[in-house]
Amino acid sequence: MAGDNRIRVRRVYEEPTAEDGTRVLVDRLWPRGIEKADLNLDEWCKQVAPSAELRTWYHHDPDRFEEFSRRYRNELAYPERAQAVSHLRELAADGALTLLTSTKAAEISSAAVLAELIRR
Repeated sequence: MAGDNRIRVRRVYEEPTAEDGTRVLVDRLWPRGIEKADLNLDEWCKQVAPSAELRTWYHHDPDRFEEFSRRYRNELAYPERAQAVSHLRELAADGALTLLTSTKAAEISSAAVLAELIRR
């Protein structure tokens, strides 16, 4: 399985690097202020994004991150989402994978939870 150093979480507003490998946007909504042609993106995998209800409940409150992570992992078990997670694991097995998110706090984002899940 892919090692920790091969799966990264980065903000879409950061410049791409040579180490990024396959770049996949994992947000449900397109990031504000970025044209599609400017994002240097390989895929947009919005199937793995948390539900609107969960995202609204969480609101990137650090005190809710642990519970958000638990609820989000439960959502990722739904068939369509589980299939998308499997696809991301396949991409990671083939080389470096960068999960892109527009959130300011990438370390407590759905992308961070997703990266940890893919690493297992």
